[in-house]
Amino acid sequence: MKNIFRIAASLVFAATSVTASAQTIKPDSTLKYATLDTTRYDSLMIRLANGDKTGKWPVKKAPYPKAGAILPFYRVVAYYGNMYSKNMGVLGEYEPALMRSKLMAEVKNWEAADPATPVKPALHYICVTAQADAGRNGLHSLRMPFSQIDKVIEMAKPINALVFLDIQVGHSNVETELPLLEKYLKMPNVHFGIDPEFSMKEGSVPGKRIGTFDAKDINYVSNYLSSLCKKYNLPPKIFVVHRFTKRMVTNYQDIKLNSNVQFVMDMDGWGPPELKKGTYKYYAAGEPVQFTGFKLFYKNDVKNAPKRMLTPKEVLSLKPAPIYIQYQ
Repeated sequence: MKNIFRIAASLVFAATSVTASAQTIKPDSTLKYATLDTTRYDSLMIRLANGDKTGKWPVKKAPYPKAGAILPFYRVVAYYGNMYSKNMGVLGEYEPALMRSKLMAEVKNWEAADPATPVKPALHYICVTAQADAGRNGLHSLRMPFSQIDKVIEMAKPINALVFLDIQVGHSNVETELPLLEKYLKMPNVHFGIDPEFSMKEGSVPGKRIGTFDAKDINYVSNYLSSLCKKYNLPPKIFVVHRFTKRMVTNYQDIKLNSNVQFVMDMDGWGPPELKKGTYKYYAAGEPVQFTGFKLFYKNDVKNAPKRMLTPKEVLSLKPAPIYIQYQ
């Protein structure tokens, strides 16, 4: 199948300092979360399967999450981007108040399309961006200053939005980048994402070809997030992995699930509706892990005929129905 999806996101080339100090974050070790309603959880997972006849959904033998889990009790609708670039997504395209109003309008659209599932808004921030230039460290990636992450967390507060920190590692790796974000991931409302497209394990320049992560990389992240949940008495973290080709995630069947992490395979490709649905079928629904997500592009999805985005109702008709929705 020919892939007309994006080969590279717009890259951020602004020179920024990574030495800015973050606000001190003190996790509350006394937090208590309600007992998980397993009967309702099972019912909602069957509902998400949406009449799937393949036998793959709901995923068998997946562990119950710890109490306080967001999925599948809520759908997450996120705005994606970077504060230094209007081209990387809607999050950085508009000033904060306007961006929040647009996001909340989308939240209402999804609640109207599926009144049975409440929606949590989210800001999905790319805090490590892949770079065409090797940079001083030779890693073809740029870490955003903590002051920018602080700003996104503040931007989320007026609408009580979740925050996702997303990394494009370039020639770096998750083992190096993830621990640097621990001060933020201690927060109960901060979650995590990785983009295999810009993990250049073979050494090529980001944007020249599509990168890859293996199940081993994904399991490292899951184990790390799980350890934070245990250490700081946190509810489960949502962990999003973007995907629109087979090679982007290798050995998916070896991905390990645990009760502290809710795994989302997010269909990240752009194009006309039928092509997007086909990619979702093969690389999200066809290789099941736990939950699925779906990305919608305000600009790229309308470039080619029929020049329209999929509607919430159309996305919800997929099998399984995505529980995480992202707009770029």
